[in-house]
Formats: sequence, C-alpha cells, structure tokens
Amino acid sequence: MDRSAEQLLAVLAALDNPHRLRIIQALHRNGRNYVSQLARELNISRPLLHLHLQKLEEAKLVTSQLELSDDGKALKYFEVADFHLLLSPATITEAVGKQ
Repeated sequence: MDRSAEQLLAVLAALDNPHRLRIIQALHRNGRNYVSQLARELNISRPLLHLHLQKLEEAKLVTSQLELSDDGKALKYFEVADFHLLLSPATITEAVGKQ
C-alpha cells in the first residue's frame, strides 16, 4: 500500500508513544474492546485514552464503531486496523516522491 509523505508521518507520529503502542498491543492481543474496559486494562484515564485513540484512528491504525449495549448505553468499540508497515529507504523515497 503506497502512502503519501503525510500519511507516513502520521503513522510514525502515532506510533511514537508508549501508551499508543500498549493500546495497539492490547487490542491486537485481546481483540476489540470499548473505551472504559480498555482504560481499566491499561490503567489510564478515559480522557487520556481518548486522546491516544484519536491519534491512532487518524493514522488509520485503529477503527471504531459505536454500538448500543443491552441496557441502552452507547459504547464505542475500537479494534486494530489491518495494517502492515515496511519502513525502508525505498518506502520513504516512494512516499516523498521524486524531487
């Protein structure tokens, strides 16, 4: 998958944080999860988790879906998107384009 320079930078910036790496790890290992449960598992606040999830979603590394629980509560579920990142001089050159 070809990525523009902006997309590549967004992915690299999103992965440049230990919390976001832990989020991807937890979602990959345990599957999709909703924000409150994921915050408990990672032992971080929901507002902080939301910020990190937003960054990951903007980089297209996670996806979300809003669902209603049996008791009528809205739950936002997140899961890891199917992505593969090969970082090499060639992929950087391709992303940046020929000067």
